[in-house]
Amino acid sequence: MPVVSHLLELRNRLLRSILAVLVIFLSLIYFANDLYAFLSEPLRAYLPEGATMIATEVASPFLTPFKLTIVLSVFAAIPFILHQVWGFIAPGLYRHEKRIAVPVLASSIILFYSGIVFAYYVVFPLVFGFFTSVGPEGVSVMTDINRYLDFVLKLFFAFGIAFEIPIATFLVILSGVISAEKLASKRPYIIIACFVMGMLLTPPDVISQAMLAIPMWLLFEVGLLFGKLVKKPIGERV
Repeated sequence: MPVVSHLLELRNRLLRSILAVLVIFLSLIYFANDLYAFLSEPLRAYLPEGATMIATEVASPFLTPFKLTIVLSVFAAIPFILHQVWGFIAPGLYRHEKRIAVPVLASSIILFYSGIVFAYYVVFPLVFGFFTSVGPEGVSVMTDINRYLDFVLKLFFAFGIAFEIPIATFLVILSGVISAEKLASKRPYIIIACFVMGMLLTPPDVISQAMLAIPMWLLFEVGLLFGKLVKKPIGERV
């Protein structure tokens, strides 16, 4: 295809992706406050009796649920967006690359969503339970709704990306960059790197750092296990 045709194809797929996000956003915006109530439940469950969340900015009661709805729309549209990406790059792939790419893309979507679910149902109760129980006496816990949203979105991104480690590990081995045996020999460095990434990607508390670092290490082991099943790097296949 000529370059212009490629650019037109790219434009059309970008417009479809934006349209998908817009459609999802319009279907969710009516429930914006309910969605925020659901998102804030892990913190509100640990607030002292009579304590509530607060809005310190005039527009926060409107803008915060609005921003949450936009982010959720993008998250929900990820399968469609990746489908558009796949439709754009698939014609340039070899047959054996296509056979590998489809399960890799599907697994990456599932793992990203799994990271978000893990953060919400496992990490948040532990983190917020700890935070609300160690405050100084006489200090009321009343979190700003916008600050809370920024906090949880940061953790969602961190855990969603961290749960992609098996895919990254598998692809590194599959591409022939490094063998599974050599990668396994570097396990101590990988574990240290997981805890460093946990420290950088999460708030400055030990619980959330450990809750990110330990799954990252375990997911690396999963990717390493599947990588060992690869007999030859992808570059050697015909």
